[in-house]
Formats: sequence, structure tokens, C-alpha cells
Amino acid sequence: MSTVMGSIFSQRMGALLRKEFSQIRRDKRLAFSLVAPPILQLLLFSLVLNATVSNLKLGIIDESRTPESRGLTSTLTESKSFKLSGYFYDVNKLGDAISRGDVDAGVVIPQDYARDLHRGKPVTVQLLLNAMNANTAAIAQGYAEGVIQTYNLGLATDAVRPKIVAIPVSAVSRRGIATLTGAFLYNPGLIGTWFIVTGLLGLLLILNGSMVAATAMVKEREAGTIEQLLMSPAGTYEIIIAKIAPLFLLFFLMVLFSTALIKIAFDVPFHGGLTIVWAASALCVLSGIGVGTVIATFTHSAYQAQLTSFFVNPLLTTAAGAITPAEAIPGWMQPLVKINPIRHFSVIARSSMIKGSGFETLWPDFLILSIFTVVMVSLSVWRFRKQLS
Repeated sequence: MSTVMGSIFSQRMGALLRKEFSQIRRDKRLAFSLVAPPILQLLLFSLVLNATVSNLKLGIIDESRTPESRGLTSTLTESKSFKLSGYFYDVNKLGDAISRGDVDAGVVIPQDYARDLHRGKPVTVQLLLNAMNANTAAIAQGYAEGVIQTYNLGLATDAVRPKIVAIPVSAVSRRGIATLTGAFLYNPGLIGTWFIVTGLLGLLLILNGSMVAATAMVKEREAGTIEQLLMSPAGTYEIIIAKIAPLFLLFFLMVLFSTALIKIAFDVPFHGGLTIVWAASALCVLSGIGVGTVIATFTHSAYQAQLTSFFVNPLLTTAAGAITPAEAIPGWMQPLVKINPIRHFSVIARSSMIKGSGFETLWPDFLILSIFTVVMVSLSVWRFRKQLS
């Protein structure tokens, strides 16, 4: 241990670090890819992957043509969920428009709509949805039901023939009524981007760390620089630390920019300490570099390294629970979720930022993330030393 610590602060170590930073500075594409793309990916993916559905194109068939039917149309289109795409005069034409994708949903208002409302009769309004995307269709149905419910409350307050039922006092004394009141903890506004952006940060750290580390190692081996380092008086540990340290520092710089972006662009609260998030980010970066270094030791070219990453990274991504809830992952993949570093980083980031949890609550996730990091870094060091020998 003392030998390793002495190597870190030696003059040879300083020379190796200056050499690595100079090499990264000369390779402008590598330096740019370490910071800029992950931040852009975090910004774009968090906006695109938002599960909120808005501005659905709505087609209307108004067979009633009354102020009441126009009021229903206005209520639907005034919300941000639906956007009026046009009026249709035939159900078949509306169905053709939905099949072509010209409209996402259609509403058919019957001819006796206003008459039945004034008579106090229930009215059936048909909602047609394009269920090619089942998730969007289900969300749109929920939006429409919520708008209709609000519209019905408005009818009751406007005194459009509301039906009043008198409840006897004796019945009230024998039968109770249960009322359900919901309370949304930690995210009262139900902002979906808070969940996505906190998980996406760990996903990008692992994926970009592994790909950049693998590509950088393989390119240097192709250039013959490693053979030149072997002829220098530097030891194996000094070479390995010098290879990892610049990538780690540049990726951690990306972490600082990303946390600022999460706060400024997405207004994610930081109820917990930033130290916990940064510590988990450091472990995540080291894990990604370790995965990339291991991949580089098994490949002989940059193309092979990228191809191998396509087999490793999707496995980490799908079993992470970073973008979708981990409970939605099939049961046979749950063991992979429990050892996935992206999963545990997501838990740490979300719990610390949104819930304000401390280390006394998050230490199991830190423990698993630390074990994975130590295993991958140790494996990369062992493979790298074996390759050097």
C-alpha cells in the first residue's frame, strides 16, 4: 500500500499525468466527447423521454351543433392535453384520419346531446383513440375522462337539470361513507422529468465512461504508446493510475455541469447534500472507466471495442430502472437489477435530491455500488497488468 501511495506522489507520476493530459488536449474530439455530449444527452433525453402526453391532435364530429356541444369541445381543446385538428362530418372519415395518423383521437357528440342534458338524462359521448401506442392511448383516455368529469361538475353548478337525491337521516346513521384523499409526497406537482433526469445521469456516466475509456485505451495501443511506456522507468501501477486519473477528472467535471443543469433547467430540488450525489457519481465514473478498460483488454481495435460495448451496455441499460421503474422489469431480470450500478446510483440520486435522504438510509446502495466499482477497477488493473507483461 505504501508503495502505491509513494508512486502516486512521485515525480514519474507527475510526468505521466502531464503526458496524459497533453495527449487528451491534442485529441480535441476526445476532450469534447468527455464533457459536451453527455450534457446534451442529459438535456435532450430528459425532455424527449418525458411520459407526459400533450397536444394530441383531436378530431370532432358534432352532430348536435348546439351551444352545449360547443362548450364540451371548448373544454376538451382548452386543456394542454388536446389540440383541435378539425371537424369531421362522417365517422368513417374520422376513422380514416386516425388510421393515417392525421389525428390521434376523435370525439363523436350525438345529435340529442343538448336535449338529453336539459332533460336530466345521461348522454354517451364516444371517444376514439389510436391505440397503436398503447401507453399514449391509455394516458389520453385518462385525460379525456378527467376533462369530462370537470365538465360535468360545471354542468351541475350551472344548474343544467341536476338530479338531486334525498338521503334519509336513518340511512345516514346506519351507513358510513368512505372518502379517499390523496397526498403526493416529495413530488406534489407530479413532474415526470424529476424521475427521468436523476436516473439518466447515472446511465450516461456508465455508458460514456465505458465507451470513452475503451476507445482511448485501444487507440493508444494501436499507436504504440504503451510499448514506449514500458521502456520508461515508470511502474505498472503508475501507468494505470495515469491512464485513469485524467478521464476521471474530466468526467467529474461533466458531473458538476450536469448537476447544475439538473437544478437550473429542470428545477429538481436538492433537499439532501450534494456530497452524497457527488460521491455516488465518482463511484459511477470509476465503474464506467473500469468496464471500458476491461473491454479494451479483450479487444484489438477501436471498432472491436465499440462492437463489444454494444453487447455490454444494453444489458446494463435495460436492467437499470433508470428511465422506467425497476418494478416493471421482468422477474427473471431482477437479479441483474440488484447488482446493476446504474440502479443503485439512481436510488441514491433520487432519494438524496428529491426526498432528502442521508447516508444512514442510503448506505446499502453505496455498499453495492462500491463493491461493483472495486471489482471492475481491480479486474481492469489485473487485465491491464497481464497485457503489459
